Amino acid sequence: MKISARNQLSGRIASIQPGAVNGSVKVDIGNGMIITANITEEAVSDLALSEGDQVTVLIKASDVLIGK
Repeated sequence: MKISARNQLSGRIASIQPGAVNGSVKVDIGNGMIITANITEEAVSDLALSEGDQVTVLIKASDVLIGK
């Protein structure tokens, strides 16, 4: 499968927090860095995601915001 997202980070699912509609998936990409993705519960189920799974985080964004 070809995709246009160029920002791809490999990691392992550290935790999945279910929600009513969306789940929060935390992916450990190494060096103490965690990326959190909020995806639908349907997507969590369709992808059969579980803690410890090796996954790829794909980042495609037109805006990146930083606040302090």
